[in-house]
Amino acid sequence: MTGRPPQARLNRKQKGAAAEQAAVHYLLSRGYRIVARNWRCRSGELDVVAEREGTLVFVEVRSRSGHGAQGTPEESVDMRKIRQVRATAEVYIHQVGTAGRTVSFDVIAVQLGEGAEVVSLNHIRGAF
Repeated sequence: MTGRPPQARLNRKQKGAAAEQAAVHYLLSRGYRIVARNWRCRSGELDVVAEREGTLVFVEVRSRSGHGAQGTPEESVDMRKIRQVRATAEVYIHQVGTAGRTVSFDVIAVQLGEGAEVVSLNHIRGAF
């Protein structure tokens, strides 16, 4: 016996929050300015809205943990998710008043280890 309590397994929400925090840290370290996080409306949620060099960037953060039995985080971005993010971004642009700006839809795919440590992070610019 080591005297340490057993490490609690993280739930899905905690893992998602860890992946989003890693994505935000990554973006900040590369000169992006974070405009909004977890912005919600009736059509859905935007994980991260950032800005860099005049471009408004809508970032979908996807994560997986473990040994990849469910596929990669990148593979989890399907047409339904793309439509939802685009529709939500349209509402954001209308409500916030950023019409006419150049936009990009990026994906940040985060592979997490068992303790929610980042194993890999892949930024796909202009993913859809």
